[in-house]
Amino acid sequence: MSETPGKILTRDEWAARGAVKHARGLLGKYLVRAGEGGTTAHMITEVEAYDGEHDLACHARAGRTARTEVLYAPSGVWYVYLCYGIHEMLNLVVGPEDWPSAVLIRGVEGIPGPGRVTKRLGIDRKLNRSLAGEASGLWIEDRGVKVPRSKIMATPRIGVDYAGPIWAAKPWRFVLGK
Repeated sequence: MSETPGKILTRDEWAARGAVKHARGLLGKYLVRAGEGGTTAHMITEVEAYDGEHDLACHARAGRTARTEVLYAPSGVWYVYLCYGIHEMLNLVVGPEDWPSAVLIRGVEGIPGPGRVTKRLGIDRKLNRSLAGEASGLWIEDRGVKVPRSKIMATPRIGVDYAGPIWAAKPWRFVLGK
């Protein structure tokens, strides 16, 4: 965990590239949470990309619904949903407006697993649709960590067998290696 604040990434940084490039680029960035107990920052170590209605693993595969409308928002907002009625899942919307794409934050330094991340950092659906920034109390910072491609492992996404063999096998999960 780095104590040195960095550059807060803004909406503009999320609109230019596709979800897969954004996912890979989030490794080494810091998820920063401000709350009553102070501010904590954890390096992002595991992510998954979801990109468009054609991606059968993406929640937007059925088009716009009350649940997925946030995915069509301009980039830089949080998409937080409940999984299996138990775990909150934190995603950053990264596409241009009207293109549903997001990156699931699956793990941060010292906290493996998306459900553990949200539980430990006190993240819940109250943040859904909030802009990633200081006003929401949750943002991403660039603290100058450069992750070489050789340290990034790409694997299939987890828990998306329902998407069929082609989409379930997409190597759109990225893990920071040792």
